[in-house]
Amino acid sequence: MKEIARADNAAFIGGGSALANAIIEEAGLRIAEERRRGRGAGVNPSGRYEPLTRQVFDDGWETLEELPSFKTVVQVEKPRNIITRNSSPDISFDRSINPYRGCEHGCVYCFARPTHAYMGLSPGLDFESQLFAKPDAGRLLERELSRPGYEPRTIAIGTNTDPYQPIEKKWRIMRDILEVLEAHAHPVGIVTKSALIVRDIDILSRMAEKGLAKVAFSITTLDRKLARTMEPRAATPTRRLEALKALHAAGVPVSVMIGPVIPGLNDSEIERILESAHAAGAREAGYIILRLPLEVSPIFKDWLLRHYPDRFRHVISLIRSMRGGKDYDAEWGKRMKGSGPYAWQIGRRFEIAARRLGLNVERRKLRTDLFKANSREEQLVLL
Repeated sequence: MKEIARADNAAFIGGGSALANAIIEEAGLRIAEERRRGRGAGVNPSGRYEPLTRQVFDDGWETLEELPSFKTVVQVEKPRNIITRNSSPDISFDRSINPYRGCEHGCVYCFARPTHAYMGLSPGLDFESQLFAKPDAGRLLERELSRPGYEPRTIAIGTNTDPYQPIEKKWRIMRDILEVLEAHAHPVGIVTKSALIVRDIDILSRMAEKGLAKVAFSITTLDRKLARTMEPRAATPTRRLEALKALHAAGVPVSVMIGPVIPGLNDSEIERILESAHAAGAREAGYIILRLPLEVSPIFKDWLLRHYPDRFRHVISLIRSMRGGKDYDAEWGKRMKGSGPYAWQIGRRFEIAARRLGLNVERRKLRTDLFKANSREEQLVLL
């Protein structure tokens, strides 16, 4: 991490991106492209809680090319509870579910990357390849919703890692969760970058008909090349719009989230993304400014140096202008939208475009009055 900090200083203060790249390469921090093909991060730094740091280097035997590529490995995690609570004043939900830990989509900017440090793993390539699944999620959710005194409020899913990432095809944990939520008539809000959500359109349409479900699609760019490098294993922008349109046609309320807005990289697309999503059926929209907490900052900067070295200094300068001169400001009320003239400009552009398209005229509120603590209640009444 020290070497990446040196590279950042060299590139931003005046050394140039070429020097920054040279420092990273010399330090052995960047993983060879052959080993990380199809991944977002280019480095795999040790987690901040680890007593030792890892560094790949050639000891003279030329054995680096024998190292295996990063393949997706899924381990089973057995939590005691599945609903996570929060009291954050700047997010709209107080409970969420994460069917998976880590995310194969590999979005280089993902603010959830630092959580992998709690598992003794790297927020870099490990976050994309060393995944954890919670197959007992449906059973745990059934138990928690059936507890005496449980008060229903919308459960948010996909706010940390994507519930419809590629491994969901095999594990089907999200499908189990939705079946339990439908049985209890419990409201759910989902955020995803995946077209796989269309698989569950049957459940979602039934729940939506009762005012129990809504879906937000995260669309950061309409540029296939940028999406491929920045979100390598997420659905293409076109597939996301097609999935959004399919859900809308099935009666499911859909919205678009431009998250994150990266100044100097994708902020020019705000209006086009809103227009495309509105044409596909979105009636609500939101945005989040890029967040670079903890290990995300050096991982994102390394990616930026590899793919857009000519924009490095400009992008980082704009980011810092919205974060009080720092890479990130975690202060409540500022961390999502940033501050300063450039952040204000982005906010006004978003508002003007949303108003012109008729977005956010009405915010869909999900129902909680239909909740059934015992999902088997109807069958018992018949007996």
